[in-house]
Amino acid sequence: MSDVIEVLVVDDHPLFRQGVVHSLGLDPEFRVVGETASGEEALAMAQSLLPHAVLLDISMPGWNGIQTAEKIAMACPATAIVMLTMSEDKDKLLAALKAGARGYVLKGVSARELTEVLRAAVDGEVYVSPSIAAEMLVSLTQRKAPDPLQELTDRERKILSLIGGGKTNREIGDALFLSEKTIKHYVTNILQKLQVRSRVEAALLASRHEAGGAGGAGGAD
Repeated sequence: MSDVIEVLVVDDHPLFRQGVVHSLGLDPEFRVVGETASGEEALAMAQSLLPHAVLLDISMPGWNGIQTAEKIAMACPATAIVMLTMSEDKDKLLAALKAGARGYVLKGVSARELTEVLRAAVDGEVYVSPSIAAEMLVSLTQRKAPDPLQELTDRERKILSLIGGGKTNREIGDALFLSEKTIKHYVTNILQKLQVRSRVEAALLASRHEAGGAGGAGGAD
């Protein structure tokens, strides 16, 4: 981008905010057009100044950074929002991106890196600090759940198979020589273990996994 990039800096810590303003002022490609400690003021200034980018802290009194980002993104869709924060919380990262931020950068980043992120955001790219991005990828891969059917006992698998065959609780009870009330209890356990809400969902889940076979522990009657 050949034109000077105009930036609004929003942070409730005056010393840090002044440091950012000073750093950006040393780069001839950037011009800080405003600074504030408040999300409410940030929205008004963004609407008035229409900067190319807003550097926004997450933790502020009044409107926090995510609330402010959402309001600025709606009011000034052409303005690129970059979160500059101490928070490595993955939930806050996702909330910020959902609110409309194009960048999520940790405080402590070098002035050169910050200007590169701002340029990228203004050009429409999305940037997340590598340390958080890597941590999020690891957590997503580790969070991959095992086959929920492996949590079922042999008897629960049998009951699930009969559910898939369209049998009612009474019919299943007759087939297994158990009371309808006992079958109802088993069905409740099955739904909880599979994390589904209905017999139909449980049967569909079972049919999708059927090709993989049913291993697992012995039954607890």
